[in-house]
Amino acid sequence: MSRNDLFTKLLTVVVIFLWTVHTEANEPLFSEVTTALGFSEIKTSWPPGTHALPEIMGTGVALLDYDKDGDLDILHIRYPSPGKRNGPAPNRLFQQQPDGTFIDVTEVSGIGHTGYGQGVAVGDVDNDGDVDVYVTNHGPDAFYRNNSDGTFVLEDIGVSNDSWGTSATFGDYDRDGDLDLYVANYVQFDPEAICRGKHSAPDYCHPSVFEPTADRLFQNRGDGTFTDVTQQTGIAAMPGRGLGVVCLDLTGDGWADFYVSNDGEPNHLWVNQTDGTFVEEAILRGLAFNTYGQPEASMGIAVGDVNNDTQPDLFLTHLFSETNTLYIASNDSGFVDMTEIAGFAGIDLPFTGFGCGFLDFDNDADLDIAVVNGRVKRDDILEGADIGEFWNFYAEPNLLFQNSHQQSAVSSQPESITSPETSLLKAESRKPKAIFTDVSTRAPDFTSPVEVSRGMAFGDIDKDGDVDMVVSNHDNQLRIFRNDAPPPEHHWLFVRAITENRDAYGAEVTLRTESRTLTGYVLPGTSYLSSSAPTVHFGLGTTRDIKIIKVQWQDGTREKFPGTIANRRITVFQGEGVPF
Repeated sequence: MSRNDLFTKLLTVVVIFLWTVHTEANEPLFSEVTTALGFSEIKTSWPPGTHALPEIMGTGVALLDYDKDGDLDILHIRYPSPGKRNGPAPNRLFQQQPDGTFIDVTEVSGIGHTGYGQGVAVGDVDNDGDVDVYVTNHGPDAFYRNNSDGTFVLEDIGVSNDSWGTSATFGDYDRDGDLDLYVANYVQFDPEAICRGKHSAPDYCHPSVFEPTADRLFQNRGDGTFTDVTQQTGIAAMPGRGLGVVCLDLTGDGWADFYVSNDGEPNHLWVNQTDGTFVEEAILRGLAFNTYGQPEASMGIAVGDVNNDTQPDLFLTHLFSETNTLYIASNDSGFVDMTEIAGFAGIDLPFTGFGCGFLDFDNDADLDIAVVNGRVKRDDILEGADIGEFWNFYAEPNLLFQNSHQQSAVSSQPESITSPETSLLKAESRKPKAIFTDVSTRAPDFTSPVEVSRGMAFGDIDKDGDVDMVVSNHDNQLRIFRNDAPPPEHHWLFVRAITENRDAYGAEVTLRTESRTLTGYVLPGTSYLSSSAPTVHFGLGTTRDIKIIKVQWQDGTREKFPGTIANRRITVFQGEGVPF
């Protein structure tokens, strides 16, 4: 190494160190920009709750480019205020303007559904190049076809779900080139049920009070209409209290599976049998319970390769007194609960998490974690809660965790671990592990408000090369957080993968650089009740050059594409790469 090269490297290290010190001391990692982007700040008091379970579960939010102008727009799912189940509460669509602000286009777009809104899934079901929208409700769901002219039409496409739908996701499970639809259903809610909680005060019922409901799977006929295949695929065999769902190959065979987070009971992993049927294998694969064999109250799901081993890992949010759970993929198509050595266990124990996501907020080439919180059971009021006499009992702050780079699990593993998975943990200890540090105090706009937050979506709203966040609160309010974290020396790349004239949901995108391999997934349908931007974001740290890009498409084929330079947005098309 020449003297000039050594000087340059030392200078870079010094600059990054000084920036880090400055950021930690003065600059927030995220700043709320809701009103600055044109959203009105509504301070009207949300009415007290009636202790009907749907009103505490919240709603979702979607980041989507509905008008194909290259900017992310926002669709907010809403529901009636307590006591007004049949009152109007239209969902709202906000269009991003050239200056980065937003205007309400709900009326002109025709997408203002007025059901008891819960979740949203976004996907191009007819492969015409624009995204359509599916909305879950407590009651009949709704589908909106995109007319390609800035408007939507409410349409019957053969999807009938009158149960309490929560999260939904699109994915090509049968590998025929079009998107199918999975809808997670919750419980058979009885509005006459009366439950009590702390100090025998009236409270929201535990979901176990109500019978679970079978999820629904709808197969695309190829023309953007659907057939209900719930029974013949096997999905109806095990009803559950579903709150989150993702569609991704989690077994390494090239076929998409469905993973469902269930509330207070074992989670479900529906493994694709490649013949149009599914078998539930969550226990077999290590994804039904935590490391102690206990089911948890699972809500949101995040997917990402947190330890850079090119395999998808999972993060699930849970009820207070349960830690959120990190499942790390093992080499035998199973998963290991690595929560106890991940660094966040104990910090999140007092809180009830819902929306969540892996995001590389500082562009340093490893994935961090954001979680939004809010109780479902009445408890002591926390300092800072100021959202109304009734709702203060349910308000909690949000959390932000930074990946502290890869460390060995051998030195961190507690000696007291005696679960049946101990031998597998030891086998996995040779792999790098993600250790997370609580940096919530460095993002006060995001973590200081004590509120009831639910849905959460991610995407680069201002197109500056990092990931921003949108949060839906229980009172039909939105909060938008601009990412201010990455230093200028940290580079990035956004990859959009296209197949059949649409985003290639479920595709795996891998980058190779001189020093590392990074993997991401085209997977907007994660978190809780929400849909994020479909482009894959890679933080690159100080790396400037990508040597090669590889894509494993949803149909199992694999292609490689030429490398590129950092700080760009690129699009790769199936069929235009070199097979490998």
